[in-house]
Amino acid sequence: MFRLIDRYILKKFLFTYVFVVSVIVSVVCIIDMTDKNEKFIRNNLGAKQLIGYYLDFFPYIANMISPITVFIAVVFVTAKLAAHTEIIAMLAGGVSFKRLMWPYLMGALIIGGASFYLTGWVIPNSNKTRVAFEVQYLEKSTYYSEENIHLKIAPELYMYIKNYQGQSNTGYHFTLERINNTKLVEKLSAQQIKWVADSQRWELINWKSRSFKDFKEDISFGDKMDTVLNIEPDDFSNQYRLYETLTLDELNSYIRELRSRGADDIEMYAIEKYIRFSSPFTVIILTFIGLIVSARKSREGAGFQIALGFLLAFIYIIFFTFTRSIAEVGAMNPALAVWIPNIIFTFVGAFLYKTLPR
Repeated sequence: MFRLIDRYILKKFLFTYVFVVSVIVSVVCIIDMTDKNEKFIRNNLGAKQLIGYYLDFFPYIANMISPITVFIAVVFVTAKLAAHTEIIAMLAGGVSFKRLMWPYLMGALIIGGASFYLTGWVIPNSNKTRVAFEVQYLEKSTYYSEENIHLKIAPELYMYIKNYQGQSNTGYHFTLERINNTKLVEKLSAQQIKWVADSQRWELINWKSRSFKDFKEDISFGDKMDTVLNIEPDDFSNQYRLYETLTLDELNSYIRELRSRGADDIEMYAIEKYIRFSSPFTVIILTFIGLIVSARKSREGAGFQIALGFLLAFIYIIFFTFTRSIAEVGAMNPALAVWIPNIIFTFVGAFLYKTLPR
């Protein structure tokens, strides 16, 4: 009996989830296409290019909204079961409410596990193509710049390049400064800096070095000098939404590299990492909240419970967006910012569970 109920609820849950995701993402894609249509026409893009772009865009959006669509699917399915007195029949037949949670938990684990795998390794690879498309055709005028490049490449080292040419891997008007406690200790400048692939080093052309100590300045200069810097040509490529194109292994490696430099812009990548780990738990938490909210038969009907589900879902989105924005500016630990909404909604779920009539 229980196995039959499990299959019945699980089938309804997963089918509704797929339906909700398909509908919402299709609407998002249509709105997105309408918004970007002028740029598509301006770049003379064909149907094949647009289809390829939206084949990458669809799973990206579907995974992004997965916790919320799971919540909506649970509310919709459970509210319908409650409206048809099916839940009352199950409880009257000896099925406890805790036992009723099992098929929902199985569905949440399936969706959460699939989401973790997709967002960890599959979707980032498709995002490489999607982001490259956006950089080339949609965002290039806003996000891409090869001028006035500033990078922190070590805890005390700051680099500046006025112009950089990616095709020749050559930078012009290069400056490297070592700053210790807001005090300039050493400054290395060159008219050109060029990547030498054979030696995996940078070559400085017409360089000048200045060091400062005890009110004294030492100066040296030369025509050419090989040097090792904690950067590579790829670091000068466009960083637009780079965190979305990195698999979980690549993301961990890149975060370690940024930390080795003492870089100040790690928050975005750390947030992305923690979101990928927290998202499956978000699916489980919102699944149980959706079940608890919509399990009782309401006089207002299923529409009221579905509306309440949407309200709670959007409260979660607003709260998550708020904490993430705070973390992005460095005012909150990224891990804490990502997990706070889950922690709070776990207590919300526990409170709702205790108030649920058995």
